[in-house]
Order: sequence, then structure tokens, then C-alpha cells
Amino acid sequence: MFIGYAVVAVLLTFALSASAFLTFTRNPQVVGSMTKLDVPDSWMPWLATAKIAGALGLLAGLAVPALGGAAAIGVALYFIGALITHLRKKDYEVAPVVVLTLLALVALTLRLLSA
Repeated sequence: MFIGYAVVAVLLTFALSASAFLTFTRNPQVVGSMTKLDVPDSWMPWLATAKIAGALGLLAGLAVPALGGAAAIGVALYFIGALITHLRKKDYEVAPVVVLTLLALVALTLRLLSA
């Protein structure tokens, strides 16, 4: 199970890092999506920082199981919040959010099973 966690954690870390980079650099597609959801511009650095923290926690979870589990929970909650935000605004382009939420839940499950 540990190898499965490692693979999922690295994939999720890559996705979170890319998303955080695009958010920090104010990528037009990311800004457009956030604007459509009425996310204040001032929240973007905080949201990107949360993604980086989750990515680092998932990687640290390779050595410290509890930290990996906590990071997976945090990432799952982050994306559940994102999903709720999309649905409340009747924006049904949620495939990436759903995939990332599921990956975080898979990471949590594998981390718990491999501890």
C-alpha cells in the first residue's frame, strides 16, 4: 500500500504545485474561473499557499505517516469546498475538482492502510 500512496502522493503533489503556480502567476484561465465563482482576488495567494502546503504535506507523508494523512484530509477538504463553491454558483465544470478530491481521498486511504 505504501507504493500506492507514494505514486498517488507524487501525482497529487504535481497537480497541486502546477495549480498553485498558475494561481500565483495569475494565469488568465485560473483568474477567469475564480472571478466567475466570485472568489475575491485577495484570496488567491492564500488559496495557492494552501495548495503548496498540501503538496509539501503529502510528500512529507512519505516519511511521517500522520503528516501524510493530515495533508490528504486537508487537500480533500479544500477541494470539497471548491466543489461546493462551483455547485452553489451553478457552474458544473467540476471534473478537475472531482478528480483531485478523489485523488486526495485515495491518498488518505492508502496512507492509512500502509501505516
